Amino acid sequence: MDFIFMLTRDDRTVTDCLDVVDTIADLGITHIGFKDIGVDPDTLAQLHTRLKAMGATTYLEVVSTHREQALASVRTAVELGVDWLMGGTWIEETLHVLRGTSIGYLPFAGQPLGHPTRLAGDPDRIADDCRRAEGAGCAGVDLLAYRATDADPLDLVRAARAATTGRLVVAGSITNTAQIQALASAGVDAFTIGSAAFDGSLQPHAGTLRSQLAPVVGEVVGEVGSSHAAIV
Repeated sequence: MDFIFMLTRDDRTVTDCLDVVDTIADLGITHIGFKDIGVDPDTLAQLHTRLKAMGATTYLEVVSTHREQALASVRTAVELGVDWLMGGTWIEETLHVLRGTSIGYLPFAGQPLGHPTRLAGDPDRIADDCRRAEGAGCAGVDLLAYRATDADPLDLVRAARAATTGRLVVAGSITNTAQIQALASAGVDAFTIGSAAFDGSLQPHAGTLRSQLAPVVGEVVGEVGSSHAAIV
């Protein structure tokens, strides 16, 4: 299972993202991404260039719940040349924009609401959305399980895992190792952490970002047996 560290807080890319990348460069985190809100286009371009120069796999997550804004994010992903696009619910339109690129697409399963995003939908809805995404040609799904409003998070994860053979990423509001272990047991391929690292929730008595991230990297390497981590 991959650890996806979001370079975001409250669903916005942190304004000092370039400095953050320098701070965590030697932690062995090689999959890195961001969102297209919170910083200006020039900063995003600089960030992506730096990440690719580091040899990182890059991700952009769409968070807008409005069609035109979401598709604008898709076009940004294409312009930057990221490796993975996560989020959004306009599957057919998004795949049309991505046609001819090598970008893998992981749409949201369920109904995203508001900002920061919450997730509506019961396990049946999640399973249906996963099958629809896979049938349309998506590489998997992005599931906001721990932001669910209508169901137990792990019930949604199990429904998604049973419904798709693609990549299952659980994003948002993961704050402790018990959640990470539960996701690994449920067969999740990757999980994201962003705000919890920046606000100190992972290690309440530790003061640096590196101290927040170190036990998560250790959990993935030690408990799951992966040598890879991802930052989005």
